[in-house]
Parts: sequence; C-alpha cells; structure tokens
Amino acid sequence: MKITSYYPVIMTGDVQGTAEFYVRHFGFEALFTVDWYIHLQSIENEHVTLAILDGSHETIPESARGAVSGLLLNFEVENPDTVYAEFQAAGLPILLTLRDEDFGQRHFITVDPNGVLIDVIKPIPPTAEFAAQYTAPVLPA
Repeated sequence: MKITSYYPVIMTGDVQGTAEFYVRHFGFEALFTVDWYIHLQSIENEHVTLAILDGSHETIPESARGAVSGLLLNFEVENPDTVYAEFQAAGLPILLTLRDEDFGQRHFITVDPNGVLIDVIKPIPPTAEFAAQYTAPVLPA
C-alpha cells in the first residue's frame, strides 16, 4: 500500500466553531466547506491539513458517531515560546506549562473546544539517556 496523504479528522457537534478555532490560532484556511465538513490546510505548509466533521453525519457508522475523545494532536513549530505567549494572551487554557523534556522536546499543551489536547512542540537535543533511543537520522540537533 502506498499512502498518498494523511490527516486527522475531528468529529464534533460544532463544525464551524471548531474550524474557526484552528483558523484563528493555528493559521489554517478552509479549502472545502459544507455545513457538516470543513477541510483545512495550513497557510504556511500545504502538507499540513486537518478536517472537521459533524460527528452525527450519516457517513460515520452509527455505532461510531459522536464526538472525538482520547486524541492528542502534535503541532511542531519553530518557536513554542512565542506561540505559548500568544495563546496565553488569547486566553486559551494551558494544561501543561511550557517546558523542556529530557526526551527531546520543548513543549506545552492546550486544548481545543472539543477537549482535543494540542501539544505544541519543538524538537530539542535530548539528554544522553534518551539520545541512545533515537535512530540517528531523526535525532534532534
């Protein structure tokens, strides 16, 4: 199987409000919009996409309809410190404060209107203990 694309789809009861959140705070724009589905793409990187879907839509098997749960989206950014300050100023909830992790991340966690956790990340050099766990080509410099 050759995968040609990949993007998460957030099931929600508020398609428009959820899309507006990602447009406002993460720099997405809508490429396709109907009342039950909005396909978003980053204005800075065409390969970063996200979709918002009405969780009660008929295209979802009835047994799986509802809202998203148990999801963490990672957004890798160039400067998490700036994004952290912007999100604080915007009044977004900060569930995990900005910090450096031994495993090689500078990050913080916020949440979208559906309860989806959002981890805003910048890879940083890990401690020696964790560096040994990385495959050489992906080791943060």
